Amino acid sequence: MRAIFIRHGESTANTGLVSTDVASIALTERGEGQAGRVAREWPETPSLIVTSPFQRTRETAAPTIARFPDAPVEVWPIEEFTYLQPARWNGTAAAERRPHVERYWTVADPAWCDGEGAESFAGFLRRVEAALARLAALPPASLVYVFGHGQFIQAARAIVTGPDLDDQAQMRAFWRDGTPPVVANAERVGFHWLGGGT
Repeated sequence: MRAIFIRHGESTANTGLVSTDVASIALTERGEGQAGRVAREWPETPSLIVTSPFQRTRETAAPTIARFPDAPVEVWPIEEFTYLQPARWNGTAAAERRPHVERYWTVADPAWCDGEGAESFAGFLRRVEAALARLAALPPASLVYVFGHGQFIQAARAIVTGPDLDDQAQMRAFWRDGTPPVVANAERVGFHWLGGGT
């Protein structure tokens, strides 16, 4: 079973603009171009197309869905990791949030939840693990295109490559020297399951 994760194209938040709702952040014109390029470059027809419920991933997936109209499409809970309480930070730009982001990752408490609408790092890892298990349970010949988010894809890669790390170690490795491992806009990351493994 193969799954190819695709991070959404460039969004307005990626360019530093103010965000008012993490779920409704849209693509920029450049991001729309990236989405079109992704759709044109697929070499195979997928068995399934999965997207997160967030607008920027649905917009990124749209050209691929149009190219493969017979492929089933499902929305899974693979939205981006929201670790700062949205009610306090909606309407701010990334630069304003930066000191609070750095504090969150420096403390590195995987059980900490910043408030309503936020998620703990441990909860985030469980959500990623559930998505990976759901993919692994699909028929062996399946090919799935999964349109998601940078931190979600990075966490999936971290779980697959470091299955013995506990939540604290995963969290500390996730944000090295103040910089999270980056998955670029419209970048693809592949996973391959053989007999239940990766």
